[in-house]
Amino acid sequence: MKYYIFLVLAVLFWSGNFITGRYISTSIEPMQLSFYRWFFVLVLLLPYIFINYKDLILGFKKDSLLLVVFGAFGIAGFNTFLYYGLQTTSATNALLINSSTPIFIILISNIIFRIAITKIQILGVLLSTLGVLYLILKGNINHILELNFTPGDLWILLAALDWAIYSVLLKFKPKDLSSFSFLTITSFIGVIILYIAFILQGYSLEFSFLSNKEVLYSLIYIVIFPSILSFYFWNMATIEIGANKAGQSAHLMPIFGAILAYIFLGEVLEFYHIVGIVLIAIGIYLTMFFKKVK
Repeated sequence: MKYYIFLVLAVLFWSGNFITGRYISTSIEPMQLSFYRWFFVLVLLLPYIFINYKDLILGFKKDSLLLVVFGAFGIAGFNTFLYYGLQTTSATNALLINSSTPIFIILISNIIFRIAITKIQILGVLLSTLGVLYLILKGNINHILELNFTPGDLWILLAALDWAIYSVLLKFKPKDLSSFSFLTITSFIGVIILYIAFILQGYSLEFSFLSNKEVLYSLIYIVIFPSILSFYFWNMATIEIGANKAGQSAHLMPIFGAILAYIFLGEVLEFYHIVGIVLIAIGIYLTMFFKKVK
């Protein structure tokens, strides 16, 4: 049960990442946000690196190519694509497109591992996806005409595909690496990749943007919660329960978005929220738990 709790917490923190990423999108460039996010994660991980550097080096040497792939997809790729997308698309569109992640995960798992897609899985995915759409359209199909898609939507779609590949490949995570060591090594690799892209795009290492309190406080949240904690929780849970089931938790994001808006922004919970939440809950139940109670 603890791994399902980890999934819920990971998605909750990532929901906040969508909000904060969009909130400061006009104050910091996507490449800067992605690089500095993981740069500061690495700074926080330095004590762990100093204490365990021999084991970390040995672990990297054993599976260097595989770990580079994880660092590229999970750390460098996904977050950069997401922040580029949030520059020109709305959080609503981003949540809608991000909800395609579970579908990508099931399809990629089927292609790579020949994992059969059961009828219950299909039904669960369809119901939870329908719940997401119902939430975003506020219970009115006519609202679909109000959705304006931008080039940023393609970045979000690329981010969803990137994350699906990362999640499926977690099956190959080196077994002799602890989840925290795995996070540390892939973060280090991701920062190197991001720094190369950072320099190639003409940026230089400077921290003047931290004088902007909105950026500073948002970055503190992003570094601790969506980065260190969410990745640690997601990696552990996905390896234990499988990418197909873990992926369905992405449909919790719109629910958390509505709840957070209710708590912090004073927005009213409407009837369509309840309908969407129920559909998503049933879909996730069928996909993740149904077999266990047959």
